[in-house]
Amino acid sequence: MAERSTAAVDVADNSDDTSLTAQADQSTADGVAQNRERDTDSDEVQESTRTDGAGSTSPPELHSGHKLARRYRLEECVTRLDGFSSWRAVDEKLRRAVGVHILPADHSRARSVLAAARSSALLGDPRFVQVLDAVEENDVVYVVHEWLPDATELTTLLASGPLEPYDAYQMVSQVSSAMAAAHREGLAHLRLNPNAVLRASTGQWRIRGLAVNAALRGVASDTPQRTDTEAIGALLYAALTQRWPYESDAYGLSGLPKDIGLIAPDQVRAGVHRGLSELSMRALANDGATASRHESPCTTPEELVKAIGEMPRIRPPEPAFTAPPEYQRTTYQQGTYGRQAPRPGVTQPITTPPPPLQSRTGKALKWAVSALLIAALGLGSWQLADALMDQGGKNEDPGQTQTNEGNDKSPKKPISKPIAIKGAQDFDPLGNDGSENPDEIDRLYDNVPGTYWETSFYRSADFGRLKSGVGVILDLGKVQDVGKVTVSFKGDTSVELRAASGAATQPQSLDGYTKVAQGSGTTVALKPSESLKSRYLLVWLTKLPLTAEGNYRGRVVDIKVTS
Repeated sequence: MAERSTAAVDVADNSDDTSLTAQADQSTADGVAQNRERDTDSDEVQESTRTDGAGSTSPPELHSGHKLARRYRLEECVTRLDGFSSWRAVDEKLRRAVGVHILPADHSRARSVLAAARSSALLGDPRFVQVLDAVEENDVVYVVHEWLPDATELTTLLASGPLEPYDAYQMVSQVSSAMAAAHREGLAHLRLNPNAVLRASTGQWRIRGLAVNAALRGVASDTPQRTDTEAIGALLYAALTQRWPYESDAYGLSGLPKDIGLIAPDQVRAGVHRGLSELSMRALANDGATASRHESPCTTPEELVKAIGEMPRIRPPEPAFTAPPEYQRTTYQQGTYGRQAPRPGVTQPITTPPPPLQSRTGKALKWAVSALLIAALGLGSWQLADALMDQGGKNEDPGQTQTNEGNDKSPKKPISKPIAIKGAQDFDPLGNDGSENPDEIDRLYDNVPGTYWETSFYRSADFGRLKSGVGVILDLGKVQDVGKVTVSFKGDTSVELRAASGAATQPQSLDGYTKVAQGSGTTVALKPSESLKSRYLLVWLTKLPLTAEGNYRGRVVDIKVTS
């Protein structure tokens, strides 16, 4: 959960039911009260009916400064609704911000909330905001979850306009694959909306409230996969058009005009990516969209992931470079820094600098340098003459046989030369979207100190057990002799060098690259044990270092290739 304005309320629904919300507890310090989650789509549109009514039990009377388990100090109440309350809190043991949902132990949904929280915590997927604790204590049930200070809600992102096609593609791809993994474990979200989807500063998309938000609100569905798939389609529709694909306004977005039905995104707004437009309609076809000109509807997140995989991959936009301004000399560069500014209209006299080294000190310095030069020339001449005499004496020795036939068969060691990297590409064949921060890839060989390419963050050094590695492909322009690849990291990192020997085209799978060297450390010299000719090299990270933020991620500062 993101901090302050990005945190907002992940479970609130104030669709004109103001009596449920205690206005005295609304916080305006972080913009929550001004931009609360507005579920004005009224659960009938996206969700099935609730299994139970709103609990009549009042939420516990808590206040800022109250501690749970002598550890979690409540800081700010962001929601008080339907008998439960949500807080921003501080974990005093680990000194980090967390989010807490609290409701009475005798609340009608307390048991289901505990069960949902514990099931979500067992999933352990880093694409979801993690549940850290779920406890029943002192007649109170509370659920503790992550609070992400560097993340931004999709609601906030859409307030400034639709997403670019690449960003929308990344969002729907990552959210779909995450939900497909959750459904394989028997978990559903059922309240997937723009307030539940967050984008971290690294570009990774994360989902909060898996199973828990629905349990807090008593939401259930007979077709959970279909419900979540349609919600993903609505997210993509909103990302492409900045409109909510229903007649009612919701999440700060305007709904569609009444009595015209659901129309494709590329008919709502010009310039919408055609493939993404059709993908959103295939997911939204569950709610009556006209799919006659589209392919078969997607009714599960797994089908949506498959449909995304069949689309041509959308590349990130090329970075825009602006021409630097014309060079202007400043007063500091002209040597006038700190001097009084001349009065306008007054001609300033130009002081002629004195001839160099005309002082007594300058003359002494010139004589000292001259003496050193003469001494150096004399010493060099003497050493040269001595060497020539020794060589002449050896040549005149009758016991020596001189051969000048040039038949020396001793092998000459080839001179190592740098090989220019013509291009690079992120390589994540085992990931969900096949991408790993491609917009930073040029930093690998830009020769600029302090820049680096980094992976996404993971829960453990072995990529959270989600995959065996991630890397970058280097294009040398043509097949060349490769002698050594030197890789510099931030933090001890395990790495392998793999090569596509003699490949005319770049392999797209990990099997297309053969491991030729490996190592670990902050600066690793990868030398193939045998001679290597290749155009495409794969630097494959296999173990990540721990960062100061408490997660694991690889950071490649520089790569040098030599023959």
